[in-house]
Amino acid sequence: MSIFTTLDEIRKGDSVSLNGICLTVTRLSKAHEGFTMDFDYSPETKTRTNIGDLKPGSLVNIERSLKVGNRFGGHIMTGHIEATARLLTKRRQEDSWLYEFSMETRIQKYVVEKGSVGVDGISLTVVDSGANSFSVAVIPYTQNNTNLDSRHPGERVNIEPDILAKYVEHLLGNADTKILTGEVLKKYGFLH
Repeated sequence: MSIFTTLDEIRKGDSVSLNGICLTVTRLSKAHEGFTMDFDYSPETKTRTNIGDLKPGSLVNIERSLKVGNRFGGHIMTGHIEATARLLTKRRQEDSWLYEFSMETRIQKYVVEKGSVGVDGISLTVVDSGANSFSVAVIPYTQNNTNLDSRHPGERVNIEPDILAKYVEHLLGNADTKILTGEVLKKYGFLH
């Protein structure tokens, strides 16, 4: 897969986020007033993401990896996509937009109201989370500087739930009890 970008400071071997998918630049060549980046991806990536839906000319979100010491905006995003979702609706609300997406049952527990979610690599705050869908509010800057504005109902997007929720679930799943008590917190060093 080849993607054109005007981003600089990219080298062969760098990790670059493409619609939220962490990919490695396998080849980089000068093209027009920018660069063409090539990526390889595994069958797992094709199964878990919307990368197979991309066609020549598709508008994508591209982001370089965070450098140590840089400011950190948004929530922690790894580029490890958990699932895809379909855009159900998008509607204007005063000066912003409300997007509603379908949600697979297996990721529902990680998507909570006022929590964080990555949609095509865009760090967003969840407005509402139901049994089969969730919604996010999008401000004009995000609307105008990402691929969200070009998305239409029915299209798939990549979803990265909050990684911290997954780690907490894993730790508690391995705990002696599933009930969070003072004793459990003490045992694992959260209380003294």
